[in-house]
Amino acid sequence: MTKYKLNLFFIVLVAVIGGLLFGYDTAVISGAEKGLEQFFDSAKDFDYTDFWHGFTSSSALIGCIIGAFLSGVLSQRLGRKRTLFVAGVLFFLSAWGSYAPETGILPYGVPSKTLLIVFNLYRILGGIGVGLASAICPMYIAEIAPADKRGALVSWNQFAIIFGQLVVYFVNYLIIRAHINDPAVVEWTQQIGWRVMFGSECVPAAAFALLILLVPESPRYLALKGKDEEAVAVLAKLHPEEHARIIVREIHETATETREPLFAFGWLVIFVGIMLSVFQQIVGINAVLYFAPRIFESMGVGNPMIFTVIMGVVNISFTLLAIFTVEKLGRKPLLIVGSLLMAVGAFGVALTNMTTLPAWVAVVSILIYSASFMFSWGPICWVYMAELFPNTIRSQATAVAVAFQWISNFVVSSTFVPLYNYSHAMVYILYGVICVIAAWFVWRLVPETKGKTLEEITTMWREKSKRG
Repeated sequence: MTKYKLNLFFIVLVAVIGGLLFGYDTAVISGAEKGLEQFFDSAKDFDYTDFWHGFTSSSALIGCIIGAFLSGVLSQRLGRKRTLFVAGVLFFLSAWGSYAPETGILPYGVPSKTLLIVFNLYRILGGIGVGLASAICPMYIAEIAPADKRGALVSWNQFAIIFGQLVVYFVNYLIIRAHINDPAVVEWTQQIGWRVMFGSECVPAAAFALLILLVPESPRYLALKGKDEEAVAVLAKLHPEEHARIIVREIHETATETREPLFAFGWLVIFVGIMLSVFQQIVGINAVLYFAPRIFESMGVGNPMIFTVIMGVVNISFTLLAIFTVEKLGRKPLLIVGSLLMAVGAFGVALTNMTTLPAWVAVVSILIYSASFMFSWGPICWVYMAELFPNTIRSQATAVAVAFQWISNFVVSSTFVPLYNYSHAMVYILYGVICVIAAWFVWRLVPETKGKTLEEITTMWREKSKRG
C-alpha cells in the first residue's frame, strides 16, 4: 500500500466512525424500548401512553433534524473537522445522560414525567450529534476522496452505519443474555438494562472525538476559504504535489466565490437532493430497523433478538455489495433495482399478514426488503448527498436535504407503531407503493454522477441552470 493510499485509508477510517455512531445511536432504542416502556409504565404522576412511548422511541430524531439544519452553518464556519468533533462530544454527553438521566437532578430509579422529559432531552442532544455526523461525514469523505474512488469510499460510511447498528444489536443481546437466567431479569431490564444499553455508546463516542483531532481539514473547504497552501498540503498526502495543485486550481475555476445563494444553480438540483433524502426514509426502512425485535416477535418466530442480529448480518453483507459495485454499475441502476426489490419484499410481508402463509415467508420477505435497501438507498443516497451539490452551495444544500431526511424519518418512525397496530398489511402495502414511485423518480430525474469530479458536477448543474 502506497503512502497516499495509507493516508486516505486512515482518514476515511476515522471519518466513518461518525457513521458507526450514527447507526449505534439510532438503533440502540430497538433493544431498550421495551425496558423503557416497563420503567415509565410504573410512574405514578402520569400515564405512559402509546403516544409517549412513540415519542420517546423517536425523540432523538428531533435532534437529528436540528443537527442537520445546523450542519450547514457549522461546517461553513468551523470547518468539517471541528464540526465532527462537536458531534463526537454530543454523542458522549447524550450516552452518559441517557444512562443516568437523574444525575444531579432527580432521585435515582424513580420514574416520573420530569425524568421522562430529561431523558428525552438527552436523546435529542445525541440526535443533534447524529444530524451533524449524517451530513458532514459523507461530505468530508467526498471532498477528500479521488473521483474514481469517491462512490465506494462514501459507501463505506453507510457500511459503518449498518455495522454500528449490528454492533448495538449484539451489545443489546449480550446485555440481556448475561442476565437471562436471573429470576429477577424482568426487574433488572426495567431498572438497569436499558441504561447499560444507552451508556455503552460512551466508548465509541469518546474514541471518535479524540481520533477526529488527528485527521486534516477538508482540502476543498480550505481552498474555498482561500487557504490554498493548506489545501495543497492536505492533498499532497493523497496525491503527488503537482496533481494536488491542479485540483486546487480546478476548485477555484468552478467557484466564483466561497458561497453562493442556495438556488444559484436552479431549483432542480435542490429538489432532486431533497426528494432523494425523503424517499430514503418514506420507503419505511427505519421503522423496520428501530422496531425489528417487536416485528419479529409479532411474526411468531423464536428469539426475536437473534433474528434481529441475523438481519444485521444480512444488511452488512448487502452494503458490501454496493461498495464493490457502485463504481462499476453506477448510482442510478442500483437505486432503481433496489427500489423494485424492496417493493417485492414489502408486498410479500403484506401478503403473509392477509393469508395463512407460514411465518418464514414473512421473515424472508423482511430480509429481502431490508437487504435491497442496503445495496441501494442506504449507501447510494449518501453518495448523492456528498457529491450531487455544487461546491459553493454544498454545505447549505446538504443541510437542507439531510434535514428533510430526518423530518421524514421522524414521521415514519413516530407513525409506524399506530399504523402497524391498526393493520400490519396496510403499512407494508403503503411502503411497497412508495418504493415503486421512488424507482420512477430516480429513472426520470436523477442524474448519473459516476466517474465525475466534484468540479465536473458543479459545471453540469451550472450549464443546466443556464438552459433553464
